[in-house]
Amino acid sequence: MSDRPAFAAQARPAHAATPASGSANIPDSRGINFYTSDPGFAPLLRSYLGSNAFGAIEAQLAALGQRASDELDALALVADKHPPTLEQRTRSGEAIQRIDKHPDYVALERVAYAELGLAAMSHRENAPAPLIKYALTYLFVQAEFGLCCPVSMTDSLTRTLRRFGSNELIARYLPMLASQDFDTLYQGAMFMTEQAAGSDVARIATRATHERSANGEDVWRLYGDKWFCSNADADLAMVLARPDDAPPGIKGLALFLLPKTLPDGTRNAYRIVRLKDKLGSRSMASGEIVLEGAQAYLIGEVGRGFHQMADMINMSRLSNGVRAAGLMRRAVTEALHVARNREAFGRKLIDMPLMQRQLLKMMLPAEQARSMFMRIATLLTHADKGDELAAKCVRILTPLIKFRACRDARRVTGDAMEVRGGVGYIEEWSDPRLVRDAHLGSIWEGTSNIVALDVARAAKREGALEALTQHVHAELAESGLPESSAALLRDVFDRAGVALVSVAECGRDESVRQAASALYHATTAAIMACEAAQISLATPDYRRLALAHLLVRHKLLPRDPLALDERDESAATLRALVDERSLTLDQAMQLIPAH
Repeated sequence: MSDRPAFAAQARPAHAATPASGSANIPDSRGINFYTSDPGFAPLLRSYLGSNAFGAIEAQLAALGQRASDELDALALVADKHPPTLEQRTRSGEAIQRIDKHPDYVALERVAYAELGLAAMSHRENAPAPLIKYALTYLFVQAEFGLCCPVSMTDSLTRTLRRFGSNELIARYLPMLASQDFDTLYQGAMFMTEQAAGSDVARIATRATHERSANGEDVWRLYGDKWFCSNADADLAMVLARPDDAPPGIKGLALFLLPKTLPDGTRNAYRIVRLKDKLGSRSMASGEIVLEGAQAYLIGEVGRGFHQMADMINMSRLSNGVRAAGLMRRAVTEALHVARNREAFGRKLIDMPLMQRQLLKMMLPAEQARSMFMRIATLLTHADKGDELAAKCVRILTPLIKFRACRDARRVTGDAMEVRGGVGYIEEWSDPRLVRDAHLGSIWEGTSNIVALDVARAAKREGALEALTQHVHAELAESGLPESSAALLRDVFDRAGVALVSVAECGRDESVRQAASALYHATTAAIMACEAAQISLATPDYRRLALAHLLVRHKLLPRDPLALDERDESAATLRALVDERSLTLDQAMQLIPAH
C-alpha cells in the first residue's frame, strides 16, 4: 500500500476558496459542508438514534461533511482519473502480483479504514449501533464511491467469519480485520462470479480438493477461474467452490476463506490475470483471478456454502443501498446549489416552477432511500439480538432497497447533471463520476431481475412479508398521524402486499419488478410518514409526511397519462419542500391525495 513515485507529481485540483465559488455564472459547491447543508439529515438521524447517541457523534458528522465536500472529494476526483495498475513481474522477471494504487486512493483508504474505522466499527468491543456506521458511510460515499465496496466487503467478510468460522480462524484473523492500524489491518473481498455461472450460482465450477498434508493436517485446495473479483489484492476473500465429491447445484457448494499470504509468509497459489477497465468505481481494483491449488479454509459445513455466503451478500446489498442513497443526496445537493446560485432569463433557476418540479422528482427517491437504510439498520440491531420479526423484515427490506434505490440513483444522478448543464458533462466536475458510479449498484450483488425475484422469494418462502406487514401496521398505529393519512398508507401498503403475494404464488415472474417497486414505494411512504411524527415530538416538522403524500400520489395511485396536471393550489408548500424548510401538519395535509 505504499505510495508509488510514478504518481507523486500528479497535480490535484485546487480547492475553492469559498463555498459559493464559481465564475461566469457556474456555481461551484466545493467547500460546502455535506452535513450542515442537508437540513433533513440531523433531525432524522436523531429520531432514530436518540439524543444521547446522536449527540456523541454529531461533531464527527459535521467534520466528515466538511472533509467530504473538500479534501476527500478532491482526492476522489484524482483517484478516479488514475486507476490502479497490475504489476506482474519485476524488471528482473520475479513474479510479484502487485497492484499499485494512486497515492490519493491510499489517502482515502487511510481515512475510511484507519481514521473512521468503517470496516472495523461493528466488530470492536462495545460496537456502536450499525446505523452510526451507515450514517458515516452515507457522508463518505458522497465524496468517494469506489472505495466503499472494499470497505463493505471487509465488514461483511468479518461478520460472516464471526458467524460461521471456527474459533481458530476467528482468533487468527479477527484482530487484523477489526484493526484500525493502517499498516497491519486486513482488507476483505468476495470471489464468487464465474463466466459460466453469472447470477446462476448453482453452476459454480470452481473445485475444492481435500488433502492431508505431510504433518497430518486437513488442507483444502481450490482450482478454477473467478471472473469478477473486486478488491482483487485483498488479504482475505470468501470463495464459493464445489468439493470433488459434492453433488451438483447449490447443495454441493461450500464456503472457503482464502488468504493472500500463507502462515509461512509465502504467496498463496492464485494469480491475478488482469484488472477490469470499468465504467465506474475506477479508483478500486477489480480483476480476474485463477486459482491454482490455492490453500483455503472451510467455513461451516459443506453444502451450506451458499446459505452462509447469502448473509455476506445481504450485508453487501444493504451497503449498496446506503451508497445509492449517498450518491442521490450528493446529486441533490449539487443540483440545489446550482439552482439556488445560477441565473437565467433574469431569475434564479430555483424560482422557476419547472425546475422546482424537477428538483422534487430528485428529492423523493433520495429521501426514500435514506429512510429505508436507516430503518433497516435499526431493525438489524434487533435482528442480531435474536428478534425474529426484525430479522424477517431485514430479510425482505434489504433486497428491496438494493433493487429500487440502486435503479433510482441512475436517474437522479443523470438529472443532476442536466441541472448543471453542459458543464456537468465535463469530467472536471463530480457529475459524470456520480453517473458512472451509480450504474454499478443495480448490477453487483445481483442484477435488478435477480434481486426482485429474491424479494418475492422472501415473501413466499420465509414469511418475511407477514412480518413486514405487522411492523408497518404497528408503526402506523402508534405514530399519532391523522387517521386519514394512516388509513391511506395502510391501504396502499396492503394492496402492494397483495400484489406481491399474487406474483410470488402464481410464479408471475414477468410482473415481479412491478410488484416489488410498489412494495418499496408503499413501505417507504409509511416509514417517512412515521418519521415525521417522531421528528415532530422534538420540533414540529411534517416535511416527511408531505413527501409521503406526494409519493403515494405519484407512484401508487392511478393517473391518466393524457390528462395535464392542474395548477397546484399548494405551490407554496411545494416550494417549501424544494427549499428544504420545515412544514406544519396543515401544510403536509394539503398534499394528501384524494383516495
